[in-house]
Amino acid sequence: MKKIEISENIFYVGVNDRRKTLFENIWPLPKGVSYNSYLIKDSKSALIDTLEFGSNDDYLSQIDQLLDGGKLDYLIVNHMEPDHSSMIGILLKFYPDIKVVGNNKTFKMLEAYYTLSPNNFLEVADGEELDLGNRKLKFVMTPWVHWPETMMTYEVNSSILFSCDAFGTFGTLDGAIFDDEINFEFYEEEARRYYSNIVGKYSNMTQKALSKLSGTKVNIICPSHGPVWRSNPAKIISLYDKWSRYESEEGVVIAFASMYGNTEKMADYVARLIAERGIKNIRIYDVSKTHPSFILNDIWKYGSVILGSCAYNATIHPNMESLCNELEILNPKNKKFGLFGSFSWSGGGVKFLKCFAEKMEWTIVSEPVELIGIPNEAKMEKFEELAKNII
Repeated sequence: MKKIEISENIFYVGVNDRRKTLFENIWPLPKGVSYNSYLIKDSKSALIDTLEFGSNDDYLSQIDQLLDGGKLDYLIVNHMEPDHSSMIGILLKFYPDIKVVGNNKTFKMLEAYYTLSPNNFLEVADGEELDLGNRKLKFVMTPWVHWPETMMTYEVNSSILFSCDAFGTFGTLDGAIFDDEINFEFYEEEARRYYSNIVGKYSNMTQKALSKLSGTKVNIICPSHGPVWRSNPAKIISLYDKWSRYESEEGVVIAFASMYGNTEKMADYVARLIAERGIKNIRIYDVSKTHPSFILNDIWKYGSVILGSCAYNATIHPNMESLCNELEILNPKNKKFGLFGSFSWSGGGVKFLKCFAEKMEWTIVSEPVELIGIPNEAKMEKFEELAKNII
């Protein structure tokens, strides 16, 4: 592997995963994902986070070559999720005297997964510092971004923030490691999808973490997924601030479940009415074809949501129910909301959507449009009110 130096004697030792199809066995990875790990070589050397087990056969060799016969003194565990921590067991066998650095919540999890001697533990508190020689690490507790033990590590002398999952993205690093080497249009979509799918539920805690870091000089951000921000770290910080404030762009997401095409015709009809009123960002999704991950991404992006479902066994279509369940868990806020549906012999889809809307506390802009049988112009007159109010 080519040596990649973030700053003097701070090295990138990450890897691209193009084989995994589902992140956390839930979220699709059509463009892969990177696992980022960092090595600081100093009087005392420290490895910051590890990789997912099996993602890189050369990982230990890379570390050994960079240390060039030196000792690895510390392993900093910013987050215990396995895509960052599942190499800990191997590292302990390879470096049995290593000190594993984490907070009190980290060690409760470590003890549940690995056999460690108390001599391996080094517990740190919020604001505590670890002197490596030329480098000094300061630990910043950022709980629930997005697990309770999550923390960040700040290198004081060079103002480098090792942020773990915060400021991360889906997508592999295809030759380019740094933000000034990439076309960010590719990564912005994947960054927001990562945020909305993984971190978004904890947006209030993200805001607290951003507030905590607000007075800290940050020259470089080294996240655990995606590019290293050395040229314009303020860019990704501003996006995370925007997304965690639930700030939306003008646009409408229409998601529908349709067995025989009638509900889909309703989706196209209301979309046309909205387009005639000047809205250019309209995204229509069939929930039976598109994974919720991508629909959630656009719902986080745009300010208005319209959901429609046919009736299915006197209730809602299962795939629309699945999307609603994810929305209820992740809880994006400040949305205008409309709903519609169709049925043949008994309703159920719209009734479920109304109950869902009450849980979300979104602003319903008009009465639901529900019809029986095949849609026609007379049956869909109520869409005029929905289209007018949703914008």
